[in-house]
Amino acid sequence: MNQVAEDKKIAVEVDVANLKDSISRFTDWLDGYGEVSYDHQSYFASPLGRKAKGLYYSHPILGMLAVAPMILSEAFVPSARRLFWKPQRFPIADAHYAMGYAYLFQVSSEKKHYDRAVHFLRVLIETRSPGYEHYGWGYPFDWETRQGTMKAGTPLITTVPYVYEAFSQMYAVDGNSEWKAILESIAEHAASDYHEVATSEQARSCSYNPEPNEPCGVINASAYRSFLLTKASVELNEPRYREIADRNLNFVLESQNPDGSWFYSNDGTRDFVDHFHTCFVMKALAKIEAITGDRRCTTALERGVGYYLRNLFDEEGYPKPFSRRPRMTVYKRELYDYAECLNLCVLLRGRFPELDQTLSRLSRLGDWQKKDGSFRARLLFLGWDNTPMHRWAQAQMFCSLSFLLAVSSKSAQ
Repeated sequence: MNQVAEDKKIAVEVDVANLKDSISRFTDWLDGYGEVSYDHQSYFASPLGRKAKGLYYSHPILGMLAVAPMILSEAFVPSARRLFWKPQRFPIADAHYAMGYAYLFQVSSEKKHYDRAVHFLRVLIETRSPGYEHYGWGYPFDWETRQGTMKAGTPLITTVPYVYEAFSQMYAVDGNSEWKAILESIAEHAASDYHEVATSEQARSCSYNPEPNEPCGVINASAYRSFLLTKASVELNEPRYREIADRNLNFVLESQNPDGSWFYSNDGTRDFVDHFHTCFVMKALAKIEAITGDRRCTTALERGVGYYLRNLFDEEGYPKPFSRRPRMTVYKRELYDYAECLNLCVLLRGRFPELDQTLSRLSRLGDWQKKDGSFRARLLFLGWDNTPMHRWAQAQMFCSLSFLLAVSSKSAQ
């Protein structure tokens, strides 16, 4: 999901032939499997599941009993999620698929990859959030949160930047004016439809979605918005976007803990530190740094990577879900962590030797890729969760591997 830097070469050994084979097997699987799937949230997407989750937020002890069947199923019979909800299409996955195929086209110039990327952009146009002037995307299911039920289709600042990147990437490929018009609409949505709260004289935290009662404080939300608007300020020549982006960036930088970590939120409640949200924040900083040269991002990344390497990998050197847990977990390793770790390592290639070693290790997929080409969702304490879920995180893994292939091919020239 990132532009391949012209001035950097990957500092690790990657078996390109094996990487191409893994990607080819996955695309064959995707063609046969289809573009809808179950999801991590399938357990709680139905009215009954949402009610159980809502009870957990309002009355934790009773709520624990209500959600126990879902949690036990997730731990021991994950394929049973099909009993709780239906397969759906996920815009965040479609955006990653569009970017992944764009990378493959960049490497091979094969029209079939270009056509697949355009297909997913067309799908995204069709599935935009209804009722909003500008283009936005969210989840296709009602999502029960601490604030109540967030309706399906509510735009999310954690989804919209990926769609912006997908259209931006393809606009760079073919110069289609339709893509640019959509980029302009997405940028205006990100700039105008989310509200902010001042956290210092120079910093603002943005809301997760445009709803008036949506609180601010989620660190990765502001990081995402800052990146999108920084990128849009350059691509669309709109200085106003940069001003907004800088306020959100200041919030992210000021929220970094003394040990280099970031909590999920500064609301005093969701103070956990997990793997993929940490990656989200550092990815945004790395991209902003690449666009602006802001040395504050460099310093924050150096501190963040130090914490990340010390605390978010297990004894075997693989991504672990949490360094500071919000609750008990029912799994040992997570595909989403694996995919986002790969992406971050490629973004920061050549800068941190331990990350380069991690990238070399993770590029050998081992048991994570099944014989049919799909990826396992989780390593449980007993066995694997093999349920293919596009959002969690088949699409992210495919995109990260395609990004790695593009960078590796570029560096070999």
